[in-house]
Amino acid sequence: MLLKDFYSVESSREEDGKCITHLKINKNHRLYNGHFPNRPVTPGVILMQLFKEDAERRIGKSLQLKNANNIKFMAVVDPEIHNELFLEYHFEDNSQEIRLKGIAKTNEGISLKINAIYKLI
Repeated sequence: MLLKDFYSVESSREEDGKCITHLKINKNHRLYNGHFPNRPVTPGVILMQLFKEDAERRIGKSLQLKNANNIKFMAVVDPEIHNELFLEYHFEDNSQEIRLKGIAKTNEGISLKINAIYKLI
């Protein structure tokens, strides 16, 4: 986990070839002291990292981002309002890389769309 105590996994399952993970964000994490004071926002790079970490848990191997050619940040994730996040994605795994396509959602809708390629390390 890149940021200790930033989130916890509430549930994780596979359904119709899709990985679905329910995360609970720690709204009191020290990250929010600097991003931003009095108006906390979850950084986009952290949202991207959540997909990497979840995929690593599923396959039991470490990954390194190789290419992220299509990332769209759709809405702000304010931890005071959105302390639950849902990752929905599917991935293709070959012997050298993972191709992942997914969305991160709050209770209000989609926050992030991602297409990424990770190298197995």
